[in-house]
Amino acid sequence: MLKKADILLMAFCTGLIVANIYYCQPLVILIAKDFNLTETDAGKITYLTQIGYALGLFLLVPLGDMFERKKQILIITGLAIFALLVAALSHTFFILEVASILIGTCSIVPQLILPLAANLSTDENRGANIGMIMSGLLVGILASRAVSGSIGFWLGWRAVYYIAAAICGLLIFLMAKRFPQSYPAFKGTYKELMRSMFSYIKTQPALRETSIINFLAFAIISAFWTTMVLFLANPPFNFQTLQIGLFGIAGAAGALAAPLVGKLSDGNNPRKNLMIGFILQIVSIALFYFTGDHLFLFVIGIVLIDIGQQAIHVTNQTRIYTLIPEARNRLNTIFMSVSFIGASCGSALGLWLWGQGGWALFCYGMTAIIVLNILIYQFYGRKKQITNQ
Repeated sequence: MLKKADILLMAFCTGLIVANIYYCQPLVILIAKDFNLTETDAGKITYLTQIGYALGLFLLVPLGDMFERKKQILIITGLAIFALLVAALSHTFFILEVASILIGTCSIVPQLILPLAANLSTDENRGANIGMIMSGLLVGILASRAVSGSIGFWLGWRAVYYIAAAICGLLIFLMAKRFPQSYPAFKGTYKELMRSMFSYIKTQPALRETSIINFLAFAIISAFWTTMVLFLANPPFNFQTLQIGLFGIAGAAGALAAPLVGKLSDGNNPRKNLMIGFILQIVSIALFYFTGDHLFLFVIGIVLIDIGQQAIHVTNQTRIYTLIPEARNRLNTIFMSVSFIGASCGSALGLWLWGQGGWALFCYGMTAIIVLNILIYQFYGRKKQITNQ
């Protein structure tokens, strides 16, 4: 059984490693200037990193059901250090693009830590433990933008990647010393492992529902954090990288709700959390639309959209971990791979909407996605009621 100190350490490591994916977002303006690109072209590294993450989830996370998880975590973190250094040393944008894909691929360690924690938790505290680790993950995601923006402003964008590599080096030492070992039960081959994942997609309707809903939820949150950089960098605000990065602090404040969401997800009707998440997303988009030059509306919207994201994501992740205990890594692979494909699509869509019609069209597009997600949620809810009759 995991101790509170173990959960806190896992949350700490999860947050610092997942941050590798998001450091690039506030740096888009600096990278565009360095490589003489438009901001939209430089923004490609945001969704290339997310595509790399989806690839890592699909190809590497399932191995956690075959091999000892602690060893796998240490090896992949070592590869992340290499990828971060390649990014820091890149002298062409193409090399940075390749490095961004590698950074995403090697930053899947949080999705190995979560099943490790789920396996070692009791049924009574599994949701709360996942919520605590998710809180660390979300703080890492959101605070990374503030840290990245500040370091980029004062030391340049390359310094961000050098510092991230050093942090990963420290984490390898901590994880090697403190993480418990966990031996999986799967004894088949890698081919059989991958084939079993597709059978779960066919046989587990809850997995299909949570994955589709998360795909759209991740598209919304990723589109927002990518496009808001361009929104704030242009009139009427004309903010610099340092100022834009600080908005991540508002999102980090919202991440503190994750443990509460996790506890609620241990109840009998976790689906109600999903509707709460959808409502918060709609309210946040309305605040973004009416922001104008009133930044207090924008900040409130950031807090609400991140709480809404947690309500959806933590609830869905807790649900899939209760399905097939011996296959948690594979279930998590499907769930998170679909989620980050959604994130990469959302980033690309957000940039496209911005280019076509600015902030207003972006808000219209996000509202349409939320409505679609609510319709999918209702469809699966009715289907479940019919099945139970």
